[in-house]
Amino acid sequence: MLQHVFERVSLSRYLSHVVIATDDDRIAAEARRFGAPVRMTRSDHVSGTDRVAEVASADVAGIVVNVQGDEPLIDPAAIDAAVLPLIEDETLPMGTLKKKIEDPREISDPNVVKVVTSHRGDAIYFSRSTIPYPRPDASPPDFFKHIGLYVYRRDFLLGYSELPIGPLERAERLEQLRALENGYTIRVIETEYESLGVDTPEDLKRVNHLFAVVSGSVRKDG
Repeated sequence: MLQHVFERVSLSRYLSHVVIATDDDRIAAEARRFGAPVRMTRSDHVSGTDRVAEVASADVAGIVVNVQGDEPLIDPAAIDAAVLPLIEDETLPMGTLKKKIEDPREISDPNVVKVVTSHRGDAIYFSRSTIPYPRPDASPPDFFKHIGLYVYRRDFLLGYSELPIGPLERAERLEQLRALENGYTIRVIETEYESLGVDTPEDLKRVNHLFAVVSGSVRKDG
C-alpha cells in the first residue's frame, strides 16, 4: 500500500520531491526496500501535521503537501488541483479538497467531514454535522465532504502547531479548524477524486478488489 501511495504521488506535475515521513522503523525499512526517500521523525508528534512540519523545517521548499499514507488510489491530478491555487496566489497559506457527496447516508455520518465554502472557494466551516442544514421548505443544497489532503505554505506550516486551539477544534476534533479559528484562509478545490483510505480490514478488501478489477481490465485491453 505504501508503495502504491508513493508511486501515485510521484506522478504529480507540481511536486518536485516526495518523501515518506515516519517514526516507525518497519515503515522506513519497507520504504527503502522500494527505493523511496525516508525522513525519520520524532515519535511524540500529536498529529500528522506536526510530523510534516518537522520534515519541512529541514527543507527549503516553499509549498508542502501532506498526503496520507493510507490512500493507495490517490489521484495525482487531485494533488495538482490543490497545489495550483497556492502557486498562483502567494497570499494563500493553505489549501485542501472537497468532493460532492453522492451517497445520502454520508450527509449525516459524523465520520464523513463536511465542508461549506464561500463563492470564492474559501472554507467557511468544517463539521461532522450536516452542513448546511436544509429547512423542509427550502430547495435541497449540494453537500460536500472534505478530502483530507493538505497543501501548506512552508512558513505557515512551521508555525501551525503554535496556534492556539479553539473551542471549535476541541468540539469537532478537526485540526483544520485551527486555521479558521485563528483567521487564516483555506482555499478548497472541488475534485471528482473519491477518497478511499484504508483504515480497516474491510477497507483493504475493497481496495484490493478495485486493484484486481483495474488490473483485469488492463490485461484484457492489452
